[in-house]
Amino acid sequence: MPPLLRLAAAATAVLALGVVAAAPAPGTDPVVTAARVLTHFDPAGRQTPENIALEPDGSADLTLALAGQIARVTPDGRTRVLATLPAVADPATPLVHSAVVTGIARAHDGTLYVDYATGTGATGIWRLSPTGGAPEFIAALPADGLPNGLALDERRGVLYAADSVHGTVWSVPQAGGTATNWATGTALAPLSTPSASGFGANGVKVHRGAVWVSNTDRGTLLRLPVGADGAAGPVETRATGLDGIDDFAFPGQGRSVLAALNAGSKVVLVQPDGTATTVLTARDGLSNPTAVAVLGRTVYVPSGAYVTRRDPNLLVARLRHLVDHR
Repeated sequence: MPPLLRLAAAATAVLALGVVAAAPAPGTDPVVTAARVLTHFDPAGRQTPENIALEPDGSADLTLALAGQIARVTPDGRTRVLATLPAVADPATPLVHSAVVTGIARAHDGTLYVDYATGTGATGIWRLSPTGGAPEFIAALPADGLPNGLALDERRGVLYAADSVHGTVWSVPQAGGTATNWATGTALAPLSTPSASGFGANGVKVHRGAVWVSNTDRGTLLRLPVGADGAAGPVETRATGLDGIDDFAFPGQGRSVLAALNAGSKVVLVQPDGTATTVLTARDGLSNPTAVAVLGRTVYVPSGAYVTRRDPNLLVARLRHLVDHR
């Protein structure tokens, strides 16, 4: 999730610096091609796409943060609202001051899990049955935090929620229950400088025996190995200089990452050695991208338009070839 209104003040400076100056090397083929906007959302209806999970048929399940909604976009661009999180009186969410639905994860049976940040006792993880109905509250998270990215490890039966304010990754049983502080520390924490956004740990993914986390304020991509006992191993910094990084995805089985850089309206390919190459920009239709998802060779990028205030949308593109497929 981007730093919303607080991000706007820093956006001009970040854009001037170009965020990540890397570009495709001359004479090389682009990794991502055929970008197009699949569907547009209504900013007047507070439809700000924030996070994404994919259905086997290529439909995209999205959280619409400010609207408090979970929506599904079909491959032909039709949108249907699956559920709306219950309204909260006098929300007091840190940094954003509104109730927002943020991260989303999907189980193999179609159950959806989402983070809901409200600044009240409703803050936590909610579950939506594949058969529909009202979302169900399954785990409380600190009301003074901001649960952001969400990932599911079905093999271990664990949900991981990245808390941007506390700089913490919480673990929660997939069935619901008590949240445990799984990892915390400086690498996950936001910066404390006056110009910082206040957003630390943001996106989170489970990949090849580790939990990967982005830190927006520090512009870093982190890897935390999962021990045999389920505990977090030492934090490894896999990439730096990713200013405004939000959520991300793996386009292959290796350690290359496609990451959304929110402020600069870019998606970059981060190689295993930490180098970054820009693969999508505002010219392709990005408007403060918030996340990335990959299914086969199709890349999905939701844009929340939190700073641009123009055209929140869902973009799709073609992965020219599988990346780092070891």
